[in-house]
Amino acid sequence: MNVRRITFLFILFSLSSYIFSQNVVNWKFSLQDKGNGEIELVADATIQEGWHLYDTDIPKNTANPTTLSFDKITGAEPVGKFHAAQKAHVSFDPVFKAEIGTFERTARFIQRLKVTDKAKFVLEGDVRAQACDDKTCTPPLPNDFAFKSSDLPATLTVVASAAKDAETEEIAPTETVQPIASEQTDNATTVVTTPSNTPINKNVLWTPVIEELKEFGMKGSVAGKSLFWILISGFIGGLIALVTPCVWPLIPMTVSFFLKRNKTEKKKAISEAIIYGFSIIVIYVTLGLLITAIFGASALNDLSTSAVFNLIFCGLLILFAISFFGAFDLVLPASWTNKMDEKADKTSGLLSIFFMAFTLALVSFSCTGPIIGTLLVETATSGSFLAPAIGMFGFALALAIPFALFAIFPSWLQSMPKSGGWLNSVKVVLGFLELALALKFLSVADLAYGWRILDREVFLVLWIVIFALLGLYLLGKLKLPHDSDLKHVSVTRLFLSIISFAFALYMVPGLWGAPLKSISAFSPPIFTQDFNLYDGSVHAKFDDYESAMAYAKQNNKPVMIDFSGYGCVNCRKMEASVWTDARVKSILENDYVLVTLMVDDKSRLPEIIEVDENDRTTKLKTIGDKWSYLQRYKFGANAQPYYIALDTDGKPIAPSYAYDEDVEKYIQFLETGLQNFKK
Repeated sequence: MNVRRITFLFILFSLSSYIFSQNVVNWKFSLQDKGNGEIELVADATIQEGWHLYDTDIPKNTANPTTLSFDKITGAEPVGKFHAAQKAHVSFDPVFKAEIGTFERTARFIQRLKVTDKAKFVLEGDVRAQACDDKTCTPPLPNDFAFKSSDLPATLTVVASAAKDAETEEIAPTETVQPIASEQTDNATTVVTTPSNTPINKNVLWTPVIEELKEFGMKGSVAGKSLFWILISGFIGGLIALVTPCVWPLIPMTVSFFLKRNKTEKKKAISEAIIYGFSIIVIYVTLGLLITAIFGASALNDLSTSAVFNLIFCGLLILFAISFFGAFDLVLPASWTNKMDEKADKTSGLLSIFFMAFTLALVSFSCTGPIIGTLLVETATSGSFLAPAIGMFGFALALAIPFALFAIFPSWLQSMPKSGGWLNSVKVVLGFLELALALKFLSVADLAYGWRILDREVFLVLWIVIFALLGLYLLGKLKLPHDSDLKHVSVTRLFLSIISFAFALYMVPGLWGAPLKSISAFSPPIFTQDFNLYDGSVHAKFDDYESAMAYAKQNNKPVMIDFSGYGCVNCRKMEASVWTDARVKSILENDYVLVTLMVDDKSRLPEIIEVDENDRTTKLKTIGDKWSYLQRYKFGANAQPYYIALDTDGKPIAPSYAYDEDVEKYIQFLETGLQNFKK
């Protein structure tokens, strides 16, 4: 397969999810004069055959309704609700077990507005709609619109009373909330919130308590630990890359080249090999820094829960897996390698060695590319500016060490295992692991947007199948292209197959609700599982801050805020390894009012909230935006998991707590809060 075809497949897999979600429904927006100073925002949808859209008003906890959100509205005000212009086809949906209205082929949705000032008129926002066929659904991605005064119908006439009402300047719509009483049942708490007239940054419950936390000894940074593990992950990735068919054979060839190049000066040969290894490190670290410089740490962090980009990452990992399975090789254009070879031949000294290292990076791309890609995805979405560079440093260090060591001790070259079929087996094993990891990215997007297509039991079934097939492959019962004939099973393959089969069997009880602590960081949370016989997990009764505070005040109990995220690996670890402890579970459920706030919840707020942050206006569009702002503004923290104990007035009663799986420390943290609350 030539380079052009590979490039085409690469782009196709990367962008298929985005193109798919955009082309199923085409939107066209317009403004129509309805007389009396009123206009209608008209959203016309053209739907592909076999697909349907949902109505604006459908039963809760079913599909995603078609919704309208205004980002900015000036010189006008909404009149009535956003609704469909025609009657929907209502039928019983067996999946959601409810009567739901849908539209096929075409649909028109309208929102009436009263224009108060033609000169200042600005209308910006988006319509979100979920399209489904009989097999799948698209995510409710935004379809943006923007109109200004010149876009108004020429026939529009603003009535005098409306013009008078518009003497004061209008601003972008905001939304604020305050708690009201909640109703508690035997099994759960039903929470209701209503709008208030108090902006959130002036609400007492939102008052910053950063100074109070400092008095307790503010905690919560896990950056150091995260960067350390990123370094270790990169190093492990480099070790894996070493034993691939593209890199392993190059070690003796390259070291021998340096030794022959300086036959009479062994010290110089060794020093050049060490410089060669250092050049490898410089090349890969530069790549990591470029990734952050181009996108920025904050933008990369936002990508970690973006549905489109998580789907792209999922597609890339599947592509890498198919490549490792032997369907094709991901190779860079041969002209790049040839140019690097020419540079190495024409130059001399240190520059020549650097170009030789660059040639190695290009030649080995078909094996190292998938590993680097996976590593960059994981590190880039960690939110740390240095993470990609540190990950690449660990990766390059593992690659560089063998070249330096074998140059210093050339006699070791004779004891190196020879190239052979075992190298291709390493690639295939990596392919299975890439396939399993792809499901993790799909799960993040699924959780953030509430699609519920990859619930926990579905995820576990797929992982069980993947690792069972890996076990069969290691035993030689499954053969893929480029595999050599397996005359006997080596001891190494036997033990690896036992581990793979054992891991697959370990996950089987999870289908009935077992916590499976060792994979809790990868699998969807247990609350997504439909059939669950396990009752040892902890579930927050509240997912709204103000409602939890209102309930706590009524019942005179302290509040425990759990700042979490659907894509937060360490959050799942804490829930599986700490919250399942009987003592922790008892305290959280009986002594505290527990509220979990998902900072990556992509559900849209009814209206945009505008807040002042660092001398600039920040727009909060989603529920996750709101809770992330609460954590930054009130507590001065931005990492998850983040636990904070409050009294009924929103004041801290203990130091904050971040990721630490020490159960005794967590219990001490909880008891400190209870003791201070009683005082």
